[in-house]
Amino acid sequence: MEYSIRQKYVDALRKQLEPNIFNHSLALEACMGGIYDYFQQNNLLVNEPSKDDWMLSGLLHDIDFSGEFKPEHPNHTLDALAKYDLIISETVHNIIKAHAPSHTGYQPKSKAEWSIFCADSLTGLIMAVAFVYPSRKLADVKLSSVVKRLLKEPKFAAGTRREEIKTCVNPEGLNIPVEKFVEICLNSMKAIAGEIGL
Repeated sequence: MEYSIRQKYVDALRKQLEPNIFNHSLALEACMGGIYDYFQQNNLLVNEPSKDDWMLSGLLHDIDFSGEFKPEHPNHTLDALAKYDLIISETVHNIIKAHAPSHTGYQPKSKAEWSIFCADSLTGLIMAVAFVYPSRKLADVKLSSVVKRLLKEPKFAAGTRREEIKTCVNPEGLNIPVEKFVEICLNSMKAIAGEIGL
């Protein structure tokens, strides 16, 4: 995506969201890009949206998680974007709807849609793990630490939707082992650590 176009969306997000949700949005954008790359490298992408669409959906998935729209999030994505004279394709909108099917009624079907569903809550867990390190830096976070807290410490970051993350293993969805999925997202977030203050 052209930098200038992405920047318009980022500027809108910065105005619309609290800093922690803004950083989460950047993190999910990065994760979506990393998952896309994983599938592309393994020749597993068939009839999937472009990488730009994957990443834009991650970036914008919570844009209505504030103000008057928040109680009905994520059903007001288009309304929130309209405040800034921005639009998205139906494809991107569907991927966004797939991250919260219990609220939108839209069930994940494509790999892009399953990716946003599985990765959304994982970003928060990874950030929470970083926060318990003395450095509070993603660079110091070990894959084994995230996996352990995901699978064996349910009281850690208790709000994490662990069952959603673990659906990454489902053959009809992503068919990625949990540890590999965590690795992809952790490395993707490490690559933008400076942007998200970690």
